[in-house]
Amino acid sequence: MLAARIAILVVVLGYLVLPLFAMLEFSTRGDFDAGSKTFARSLTSYAAIFRDENLINGIITSLEIAAVTVLGMLLLLVPTMVWTVVRVPRMRRVVEFLCLLPLAIPAIVIVVGIAPIYRWMGQHLGAFGASPITLAFIDIILVLPFSYRAIDSSLRTVDVATLAEAARSLGAGWPRTIFQVIVPNIRGGILSASVLAIALVLGEFTISSLLSFNTVQVVIFLLGKRDPFISVAVSLAALVFAFVLLFVISRFAPGADRRTQQTVEEPAL
Repeated sequence: MLAARIAILVVVLGYLVLPLFAMLEFSTRGDFDAGSKTFARSLTSYAAIFRDENLINGIITSLEIAAVTVLGMLLLLVPTMVWTVVRVPRMRRVVEFLCLLPLAIPAIVIVVGIAPIYRWMGQHLGAFGASPITLAFIDIILVLPFSYRAIDSSLRTVDVATLAEAARSLGAGWPRTIFQVIVPNIRGGILSASVLAIALVLGEFTISSLLSFNTVQVVIFLLGKRDPFISVAVSLAALVFAFVLLFVISRFAPGADRRTQQTVEEPAL
């Protein structure tokens, strides 16, 4: 049984890690040495990331879209879900259905339906209508199913109704109750929802490409036609960034400091 578990772990790790090593090996290739029949190692592809203006602009654009998407998603979901749990529990299934609905709609269908709206925005709203930041409106819809599940799992571990009633009985208004009492207790779910939203935005390609916005994935695709080494280097750097982000979130999520907490025994009476 132990050998089977180790074998499964090795297979899973190999499936996940070997492609990363392959990306690292390919992106660090230099000039080919005919004598040793091997490639010299070089970090030229990674250094080129900071010299490509289109790539830098694509990264900045994607990060801006991710920030706006996370902010909009949290402002939309957190108050709605808390209000549903506390005041109208019967609507919980309806909210869940609406949040999970984007999973049943392909991205290409969303683009076909929303393209005329973006065309109108570009013609009548000036720089704002033509800005790639407007992709956040679509991304907020796309991240709803994943973010809803993350926040809902945290809400189910907390007695939200009791917290809300206690805060209200002490004179707190609804905004203060939600953001100062309930939000700190579901911080783990909010952080998980945020990282899922960021990961989806940084990896989204179809909608950005069809609407002709140069996000990081679109630029990586165009770079792949011109210089595959830089394209793979950027992809690997994006994965490393996601890993670092996950580590930071796990570090500051609730329960991360439990190891450093000391148990205090009550004195015997």
